[in-house]
Amino acid sequence: MTKATVIVFPGSNCNQEAFDILEKIGFQTTFTWHKDELPQNCDLYFIPGGFSYGDYLRSGAIAGLGKIMQDIKKMAEQGRHIIGVCNGFQILTESKILDGALLRNECGHFLCKTVELQTVSKNSKFTQNIPTNITMQIAHGDGRYFCDDDTLKKLQDENRIAFQYAHNPNGSLANIAGIFGGKNNNVLGLMPHPERDLVRGTNGVQLFKSLFNLI
Repeated sequence: MTKATVIVFPGSNCNQEAFDILEKIGFQTTFTWHKDELPQNCDLYFIPGGFSYGDYLRSGAIAGLGKIMQDIKKMAEQGRHIIGVCNGFQILTESKILDGALLRNECGHFLCKTVELQTVSKNSKFTQNIPTNITMQIAHGDGRYFCDDDTLKKLQDENRIAFQYAHNPNGSLANIAGIFGGKNNNVLGLMPHPERDLVRGTNGVQLFKSLFNLI
């Protein structure tokens, strides 16, 4: 049976939704508190959304310094699959596992709605079997993706832009909604919430099914 664990920091939320959708698909799923030892035998490591440590310094900054993120980095280097959603995406950039940064929404306020996405790269197990046009829900205040010109060119040249917004809601550079990292695009940072598919009826569940050819 494929195994997954959901990493929980102080202030995480949507961790239960992540657990539930992974269990529904067929993963043997656990929670891992950020101070506990990271399980070494998981096929998928999920870093959920929320407001880790209250986002008091910068979204994801304190969590990104934690020992468990060094362990996650080792898992990424081993080719294990890792997904960080919303605050989890922020944590992955703060820990330098993924390139770039997430800034305050251009509109200046929190956004919560269903958005249309375009699957840009299918050069990953995360996206190999999902449609080009999909919908997911966003819920963020600091979701505007940003990087320097050299990093953007690298993402484009290496086919590491996973998703773009069809109608950019937050001012993200190049409409970026998600990017890949790792040697085999085995790390995904995604601002929209695929784990909310259970209640929202969007396409998020297909992302997890794609990972293990369950579609």
